[in-house]
Amino acid sequence: MATKFKIYVIRPVRDIIVYWLLRSIIFMSRFLPRKFLLAWHGFASRIFYLFMGRTRRIIEKNLELAYGPEKQTGEYREFGRQVFVSIAKTFTDYAIFSKKKTREQFSKYFKINGEDNLQKAYNSGKGVICLVPHTHGWEFSAILPPIMGYKTTGVSSRIKSRALDRLMVRLRESRGMRDVERYHCYNTLVDRLKDGGCLIMMIDHDSKSIKGEFLQFFGHQAYTPIGCARLVVDTGAAVVPMYTIRDSKTNTYTFEILPEIPFVMKPDATETIRYNTQIYNDLIESIVRKYPQQWVWMQERWKTTPEVLNWYLERKAAERKAEELECQKSGKVRVEKRYGY
Repeated sequence: MATKFKIYVIRPVRDIIVYWLLRSIIFMSRFLPRKFLLAWHGFASRIFYLFMGRTRRIIEKNLELAYGPEKQTGEYREFGRQVFVSIAKTFTDYAIFSKKKTREQFSKYFKINGEDNLQKAYNSGKGVICLVPHTHGWEFSAILPPIMGYKTTGVSSRIKSRALDRLMVRLRESRGMRDVERYHCYNTLVDRLKDGGCLIMMIDHDSKSIKGEFLQFFGHQAYTPIGCARLVVDTGAAVVPMYTIRDSKTNTYTFEILPEIPFVMKPDATETIRYNTQIYNDLIESIVRKYPQQWVWMQERWKTTPEVLNWYLERKAAERKAEELECQKSGKVRVEKRYGY
């Protein structure tokens, strides 16, 4: 559980650093060659990683949870370093490519495989949920469908740093993606899908504030958002997985679009949602196993447990009750702060 120091000090400072790093790369890319910036940030990330003790511990803990104990000493530490360098270089490219907005401009660096899978689902007119895992190029996976000409909406959490939040939204929307904030957004997402558009969704993350279920991921219970399956039930939309991977040798990317995942109806609505969300988890796990060094192992994917979730929900219920009593005393109208799908 996040401490107040982490929420109000560490995260804001981190967001400010990310914001100015992103802006500095965008500025320097006008004068310095991409090859130099990638080499420099690759070197800097190796050095920086040495001082990130907590991040190293999370990565190594997650790797041991997913793959078992290390086969040889230092194996997971080296693996984590490679993960960190890869995500740093992908982040650098995202900033360098900030002015690129057309398919032709991206074609120099990106190979697109399986577009017929997306086109077939899109042409059906029932809406497409683009199931995107957090491979290091997840931001590219979100903007490539609109760059390719598909009407696309993305769901995102508000970043605490307003400057960074505005910058990221602007970079997404400049490529044609409509950004929707996750607050009270479910009906909006239903409307966008019924309008026949694409919807970018990511479910391989741990968030207590989003409706979810405890499902299997790498052989362990992981709290998983269920919004994707709920939307299919309510709209009949197709679910098409897609992901972006980076080639470290050529500094190019491949955007892979997989066939639509058939939706399985069960006698019970809850069972239907759980069953299909597990299928999505299994598919994402297969992608991560295929490209293990290109997934965000630094996130605490297995952090939420049933006990932690119960504590969180009880705390939120107590907060709501206290707010209601305060509003009754003051005569004010309480504003619901529910977060998530």
